[in-house]
Amino acid sequence: MLTNDSTLLKMILNTLDFDVLRLQSLGYKQELTRAFTRLTNYGMSLSVISVTSGLSSLFSYGMITGGPVVMIWGWLIVCFFTLFIVFGMAEICSAYPTSGGLYYWTGILVPQRHKALVSWFTGWFNLIGQFTITTAIDFSLAMLIASVISLSLNFQWSPERYHIILIYLIIIISHGICNSLGIRFLSWLIYISTWWQLLAPIIVSLALLIGARSGHQSIKFVFTEFKNETGWTNKIYVILMGLLPAHYVLTGYNASAHITEETKQADKASPWGMINAILVSIIIGWIFLIAFFFGIHDYETTIRTSTGFPIIQILLDNFNNELTLFFMCLLLIACWFSGLASVTTNSRMIYAFSRDNAMPGSCWWHIIHPRLSCPLNAVWLSCFIAFLLALPYLGNTTTFVVITSLSTVCLYISYILPIVCKLLYPNAFLRGPFHLGIFSKFINIIALLWVCLIIVLSVLPPIYPITAVTMNYASVGVGIVIICAGFAYFLSAKYWFQGPTTNLTFNKENFDLVIKHF
Repeated sequence: MLTNDSTLLKMILNTLDFDVLRLQSLGYKQELTRAFTRLTNYGMSLSVISVTSGLSSLFSYGMITGGPVVMIWGWLIVCFFTLFIVFGMAEICSAYPTSGGLYYWTGILVPQRHKALVSWFTGWFNLIGQFTITTAIDFSLAMLIASVISLSLNFQWSPERYHIILIYLIIIISHGICNSLGIRFLSWLIYISTWWQLLAPIIVSLALLIGARSGHQSIKFVFTEFKNETGWTNKIYVILMGLLPAHYVLTGYNASAHITEETKQADKASPWGMINAILVSIIIGWIFLIAFFFGIHDYETTIRTSTGFPIIQILLDNFNNELTLFFMCLLLIACWFSGLASVTTNSRMIYAFSRDNAMPGSCWWHIIHPRLSCPLNAVWLSCFIAFLLALPYLGNTTTFVVITSLSTVCLYISYILPIVCKLLYPNAFLRGPFHLGIFSKFINIIALLWVCLIIVLSVLPPIYPITAVTMNYASVGVGIVIICAGFAYFLSAKYWFQGPTTNLTFNKENFDLVIKHF
């Protein structure tokens, strides 16, 4: 047992830094290398959010579900309420900076009797959400690349479904390789991505705003025009459906939480990483939307463009082929970086969840490669699962829409569960350096109400009439997750899964005392 001996205390403080001690006080030993700074932690969330990736793939959806007025103003509304969720998560992240993130938080914030059950469901919703968002990001990139290749060949080549899958496979493998070259190399890539996510969309947007050819839309059109091609006649319903692209784009900021064990001063850097990533994304995304709606020449032609993506058609309408290809390359690289960061985040969640014995084959997935300082097996498991999720596209082209909706619902369910636990058991929460003070409860309640709305909207059908193609299968996917996770828990996991558990071999009280003196 550690005494008040100042010599012993100084010796311990000299051999261990604060981040290591903080992690040990939460029950885990330091296994990963802390190579991420405040900037790259923020860059990780900014990269996963990637307004370039999300808005490029869902721009056509927004054009038919309300059009410019809903996308432009709806973006700001969604961003405003998303900040309540981000602030709520950031406060909890500051208190419990571990790679497990959300599922660890729920396990800490509830009584012991609920710990395993709540952690289990939060972890699986978060994990499925991360698998599907990785698939959605990289699959949309594969389709964009195929369209750009077709453009470069003057549309003499049209991609088949298996072409898309092959391109997607190459992208996934490239992300796996880059995540397998060591934490130093990865942190350098994320540093580049941080600036690329900022500059690429701004360069393209400014080019459109300044260099658009005559025939583009007016300012009045951009900010006031309502378009409805959903088949639904209820205007309010269409507007609510038009908010969904923004909901999808503004996910993934939990990335900052999942790399806390690799971040210096994580209890301060990670919460601010989430917040800053959202704030920057709000500004960039709004400029991006305004610029591309401004650059539209013929609305109907743009929606039904032969290029497959309205943003490509808009660039073609305003620039020559060479400039269009150049601008698209800038955007494609930003999308590639987004997929890279998503695989990183996913692998860290797999590592942490397996460390607590929650996944089949856990003994394989939490292994840290001694030289590369990364969970190598978890990286490739993330890539493998993401690839499998895309294969149904070979038989049904609605796969991308299903994956996108499922990722949004699963992630937001996992985001709100820790906040709900904190509201139900406020005395269990021990705040960290970043906290919301007297506004905490109010912010948490607004976040809860907003997520409930998001979840309902995300499972409703956006197009009428409802057919096998236009049906929103997100509700089916969520139901499958609940049923499978529920059966797995009540038939098996409840007898052995304990929730977040310590992997330390020393007396935890010693390190609590050290931190108190630090």
